Amino acid sequence: MRLLLVEDNPDIALWLQKALSASGHAVDVAADGVQADQLLGYEPYSLVILDIGLPRMDGFEVLKRLRRRGNKVPVLVLTAQTGVDARVHGLDLGADDYLGKPFELAELEARVRALLRRSQGKEDGALQCGELRFEPDSKRYSVRGQPLALTPREMAVLEVLLYRQGKPVSKDTLAEQIVRLDQELSAEAMEIYVHRLRKKLADSGVVILTLRGLGYMLDVAK
Repeated sequence: MRLLLVEDNPDIALWLQKALSASGHAVDVAADGVQADQLLGYEPYSLVILDIGLPRMDGFEVLKRLRRRGNKVPVLVLTAQTGVDARVHGLDLGADDYLGKPFELAELEARVRALLRRSQGKEDGALQCGELRFEPDSKRYSVRGQPLALTPREMAVLEVLLYRQGKPVSKDTLAEQIVRLDQELSAEAMEIYVHRLRKKLADSGVVILTLRGLGYMLDVAK
C-alpha cells in the first residue's frame, strides 16, 4: 500500500520510512503541514501517519482540511502531547487512531496493519481468492498451504490486486500504490511483473485479467 508519513524530524522520518518500506509499503514523506496538505489534495494514499507538532501548519489543521475535502483515508496520529484533550481533539477532527511518542516500532506497524485491514473491510486480516491466501501481518502468500515465492515488487503488485479483487485496477493506480513520488515504474515494467505473477499463479485457482482500457483485475478462475 502507498502511505504518506508526515514527520518534521528527519531522523525519525528516515527510520520510519525504511521500516515501513521493508514491510512492503511505498512511503512518501512530507516534512511540514503545508507540504502534506498539498500532497493530500491530489495524491492517492491508503493511509496517513500524521505528526501533530509540524512547522508551517500543524497536524490538526492538516487533518481538518483533509476531512473537509471529504477524504476518508485512514489517519494515524503521532504526537508527543500526552494530554487527553489533545487526543480527544484529534479524534473529533477525524483521526482513526492515536499513538503517543515515544513509541515502539512494532506497535506502530501493528496499528498500521489494523487500520489498513479495517479500511478494506478485512477485520480478520487474511485475504483469500481462490486457492490464494495472503496474511498481511507476516506478508505471507500461499497456495493450498504452500508458500508462494514472490519478489518484493511482485508481492506489492499482487497485494493491491488482491485487496481490490473482482474490480479493475488501472495501470496508473497500480503504479501509484507501489512506488513513492521519487520513483518511476514504466508500463513495460508493470507488464513484466504481471506476466511473472500469472506464471506463478497458474495453479492457484485465480487469474489476472487484462481489461482493455481499464487495467488489470484479479479474479477466481472460471
